[in-house]
Formats: sequence, structure tokens, C-alpha cells
Amino acid sequence: MYLALLVIFLQCSELYAQGKVYEVFTFNGVKIKVEPSDKVKNGAPMSIICHADISKNTDFQLKHNFTFFKDGKLVFMTISDKEDARYEIPVAKSADTGDYECRVKAGDKLVISKPIYVWVAGMTKPILTADKKEVSEGEIVKLRCELPEEVPPLEFYFRKIKTNSEPIAKRVAEQNQNFSEMEYYVEAGDNILQFDCFGKRQVKSGWESSQHSNKTLVTVKEPFRKPTLITTPSNNLTEGDIIEFQCSTVAAEMRGIEIIFQKNRTILNSVRDKKLLKYSTLATQEDSGEYLCKVEQGAVSKTTKLNVFVSELFPRPTLSASMTQLDENKDLILNCSINGSRRANFSILRKSSSGDILLKKSRILAIKVNVNDTGSYTCKAEVKGIIKESKPVRISVYAPVSKPTLSVVSGSPEVVLGKPLQLICHSVMGTPPITFTFYKGDEIKKNVTNDTYATFLDEDIGLNDNGGYKCDARNNHSSGVKTSNILNVTVIVPIRGASLGSVPYGEVEVGSDTAFLCSVEEGSWPIHFKFFKKTDHEELLHEAREYSDRTIWHKKTMKRRDTGTYYCMASNRASVDVRSRPITISVILAAWQKGVIAAFVLTAMAGAGAVALWWFLSKGPSMEMSGSALAPSLASEKLTRPPSDGNYYSGSGYIEDNENHMKSTDESKGPDLESAEVDYTEVEVSTLDPHRAPEQKGTETVYSEIRKTNNDSMENRHSQRIYGHPDAT
Repeated sequence: MYLALLVIFLQCSELYAQGKVYEVFTFNGVKIKVEPSDKVKNGAPMSIICHADISKNTDFQLKHNFTFFKDGKLVFMTISDKEDARYEIPVAKSADTGDYECRVKAGDKLVISKPIYVWVAGMTKPILTADKKEVSEGEIVKLRCELPEEVPPLEFYFRKIKTNSEPIAKRVAEQNQNFSEMEYYVEAGDNILQFDCFGKRQVKSGWESSQHSNKTLVTVKEPFRKPTLITTPSNNLTEGDIIEFQCSTVAAEMRGIEIIFQKNRTILNSVRDKKLLKYSTLATQEDSGEYLCKVEQGAVSKTTKLNVFVSELFPRPTLSASMTQLDENKDLILNCSINGSRRANFSILRKSSSGDILLKKSRILAIKVNVNDTGSYTCKAEVKGIIKESKPVRISVYAPVSKPTLSVVSGSPEVVLGKPLQLICHSVMGTPPITFTFYKGDEIKKNVTNDTYATFLDEDIGLNDNGGYKCDARNNHSSGVKTSNILNVTVIVPIRGASLGSVPYGEVEVGSDTAFLCSVEEGSWPIHFKFFKKTDHEELLHEAREYSDRTIWHKKTMKRRDTGTYYCMASNRASVDVRSRPITISVILAAWQKGVIAAFVLTAMAGAGAVALWWFLSKGPSMEMSGSALAPSLASEKLTRPPSDGNYYSGSGYIEDNENHMKSTDESKGPDLESAEVDYTEVEVSTLDPHRAPEQKGTETVYSEIRKTNNDSMENRHSQRIYGHPDAT
């Protein structure tokens, strides 16, 4: 029964599910618009409308969640079963300008509209306030400009309006507030001031400006009046008159008042806490010009200017000289005069660093001058207490120059070829400036004007230069030119191409002599030659000073320890050491020494042979019989060799090879001789005479070469002197 009921229930559920319809919807789009338009006048009503276009499979009710955004910020939201929603703005303001969009959500679906830009045209009128309505000159007035209904960022412009002048505007940018403040300094002369302001904001089309604010009136009070400046007797005077200046002002409070009187930038007088300043002086032509009276109190300053003209009483005097350049012990006449021959008190003075020196109270001065009278002279003229001074006149008194001396700066009258030569010309006496002229031969090389000396650098030094150096000295003295003696300079040619040779060359026998020849290709004499042997240090063996381009050093009795590497070094006054290439000398045994050694060795071997013979003879008869068979043949054979080049072969087992070596001759024995039984051996030994001296090589060839070298050296001279005259030495 229960099973039947369960089957019936399942069948009914299946039939119900087949008869139910699902609700399906989709968004076709979301649009946003503005009424009456996307450009609205400031203060007018405005509506933002969002419409959702939705398709449904059946007519069922659907809730819509509408959200409105301005510039990405939420401004309004509502839920409705309708497909439209409105965001009402009853009074539009400039702050409502921006990009609007709406988002519609239904179920789990969300759609966003495209944004629309809304411009609320026009800004609200700003409000301007001032912290003071009445200020004094030098004080500060603070202004505040506000746009209460606007949203930053904003720009504020404050304007200062003066009567009969253009307004002066100042700009302030505000990023975070809708108001701004500005301080104004009230200057002297600002009697009645007006201020206003306006604002600006940036929109997509550019900048939009507000209306100008209300005008704010500020009254300015004067702490003191503009000063008054007068002169007595007048502002047109003549030199010698007394002129008096008076500068005054009127102030509500004299405390802190300062009056300053000045001409151009120079302050002539000043007073404090007083309303009057006086200043008087004897008028001169230099007193003509603009004078200024300035009154200051705190930050306020007021000025009055006055021009004064002073006419000339007499012209500036003139000082004339009979001569401005003259020799010592000559007569000088100075004359002071005034144009128009007006009577005056004259005086003639000489200028000095410590002050003017009065020479004479007269218009004429006549003196006999010396060198110490060189200097500047003026004269003064006085009329009615007015003193005027002439322009200075320069007087130069000259002593004659002494005969100059010409010398080489380095001290020695010589120069290395290729190096510059610096000369100095000096005159002990003579009034500067002195003009020095340098000559090389008869050619002018340089002119120099200096006090007592001059230098000349000759960089063109050659071997074939002819003529010496000289110099002239002259100044403005009438005596004329003085000339130095001629200076002859020796040109030193540096050493070049040093070389070393020897006789004999390469191998030298012990006990023999060796001649070393060191020579140079060129170089001025004398030449300093040095001979060295290379060891663990440089060993100086010999040195010589020669008036030649070569030198010979004879080294006596060479020894085995003299084997080594040799070189030479040459130098002269050019102070340059030139080194030759090295040569190697080997000291070997002499021929007679080799013979002595060979004789000694052969003698020793002969003695050994005799001992061996005695040993064989001391054996039995069998040994004698076997030996007697060989005796006739061996007794008749003598192996001898005549002496040759100090070497002698006497039948021994060694010979010399002329290289101080001994070679064994056992290798030349035949096989029969090695197997033969020897009864006895008779050996004839011939030795060298130990007292026989080795044959010496002649040195005539070496000395003839050295003589040839010396003859060649006499033709190679490289010292050159520059003479100023054919007879100079």
C-alpha cells in the first residue's frame, strides 16, 4: 500500500515540473541623458535620467537598482521596478559640472552607461572682506575673497584700484579650499584705496570666470607730510656765495621721524625726531646738481627734490711747461695762468703719494732739474675763497744710459747645438724706460723696452753662424745710443756614434797586450773617454781626456780573469753620455803553455811505461821466451813524430788538438796489436824546452791602424765658435 502511494507521488511531481516556466531577462543597454540639456545655466533646475532597456521572456516584475555617479563619485541611488530613474537637481551650480554615468543592477546582472558631460555655465559672485576700513601709510591691510558655492581647485584674483590708474591684480591658486587671502602694503600717497576680486575655474572648454565681487573701500591716513625743501638766497648762485638748504615736514608724532639730506648718493646731513634740517656751504661749480630731502618713519618714506645751479666765478687754471722731457741739469720753467688774466693767488705744487708738496707761491717756477725731479706738477688759483686746481703735467728728467753689458744667462759663453741660447743686456745707469736692441752679426733680432735690462732667446743656433752678438741701449736722453762689446759664443756639438774595438779582437792569449780603441762619429773637443768592464756592477777601468775624436788604451799582460764584456762611454761639455756597443774578450792559454802541459803529461806516461816494463822483465823464462820473439821487431820500430806548433807526439796514447784538450789514440789500434803479447816496449820521449817562450804575434798591424785613426781624427773637428770680427779669438 505504501509503495503504491510513493509511486503516485513521484509521478505527480514529475508532471508538475514539466508544467513550470522559468523567468528569463537580458539588458539591451543603459542610456543616460540630461534635461533640459547638457549645458545648464547656473541656478536653473536640472534632471539626470537613466533608462534601462530590458527584454523578458514573460511579463514578470523585476527590481532595478539605479546608481548615479559624478566624476567617479556616488551622488544618488534608488530602487525601482520601472526601467527609468531620475536624479533631480533643483538649483544647478557650477560645482555640478562634470561627467555623469549610471549603473543598473537587476538580479545578478550589472550594466553601466556611457558617461555624459554636464556643464553648469556661470559661477557664483565672490564675496570680498577687509580686516580694516582705515589704515595709515606703511601699514598692512588683509583681504579675503570667498566663492561659497564653488568647489576647488580655484584661482582667485585680487585687484588694487587707485584713482586715475590701472588696477593692479595679484593671482592666488587654491587647490583645497574655496577662499583665499591676500595682504597689501599701503604705500605713501595711497590716500583712498578700493579693492575687489573675482575667481576662475577650469572646464573642458577652457577657463571660466566669475563676476567681480563687491568693492571694498579703505581710507589711508598720513603719519607725516611730504617734506619741503628750499634754498637761500636762491637755487641759482655764483661760486663764492654761501648757500643754505632747509628741509622740513609736519608729523602727527615726531618720535621715529628721520630727515636725510643728500646729493646724488652722498648723504650731506641728517637729523632724528626733529621736523627741520639745515645745511650750508660755500658754493662751487661742483655744487651744481640735484639735491634730495627724504623723511622716513618706519616703513614710510617721502622725498622732495630740488635742482641747484652754480655759475663759474673764474675758469680752472692751466699749467704749462717749457719742456716735458729733458736731460738732467737742464732748465725747466713752469707757468700757471687763468684764461682772461684775472687776478688770483697762485701756487705751484708737486704731486706725491704722501701729499702735495708746495714748491712756490707764484705763477712762475724756474729750476735746474735732476733725475729726482721727475713727477707730476699742478698749480692752484684762489679767488674769493674759491680754490681751483689745474690738470697735472708730467715732467720726465733723463740721465744718459751707461754702456750695456751683454752676457749669457747661464754664465758660460757657449751653447749646445740644437739648444736655445738666452742672452741678457743690462745697463747699470740710465733713466727708464730703456729700449734694448739685440743683434746677431749685423741683423737686428729683437727690440725690448724695459727698465734696466732685457733678455733675448736665440733658438736658431747653427754650426755655420758667422758674427757675434751685441746689444744697444737708449732712452730719451739726447746722448743717443750706447753699444755693448761683441760677445762670441762657442757652439758645442754633442757626442754622437760612440764605438769600441780591440786588437787582437775576440780571443787574446794570456800574458799578451791588448789595445782598446774608443772613437766617436762627431762631437766637440775635448772629449772625455771612459772604459768599462761589465761585472755585477759597472767597473771603470780607464779614462782619458782627449782633443781628438778617439783614444787608445793599452792594457798590459792580459790574464784569464780579464775575460768579459767591455764598452766605452764618451762625453763632452754638452753633458750627454754616449755609450758604445759592448764587445766580448776571451783570454786563452798561450801556445807555449799548451806545450808545457803536453810535455808534462807525456813525461808522466813514459814513467808509467818504464814501470810496466820492469814488471814484465821480472817474470819467469817463459815470459822472456815469448817476449824474445817479439823483441827484434819491436826494438826496430820507434814511433816518433816531429814537433809542430809547439806540440810533439812521442809514442804516447794522447795527442793535442790545439784546443787544450787531449784525445785518446787507443781507438786507432788494430786488432792484431791488441792481441799480441808484449815482452817489452822501448819508448823514446822528446819533451819541450820548458824555458822556451811562446811565439809572440807582432803588433805592427795594431799600431799602424791606431796611427791611421789618429790621422783621421785630426780632420774631424766639430767645435765652432761664433766670432763677431775676423780678428776675434
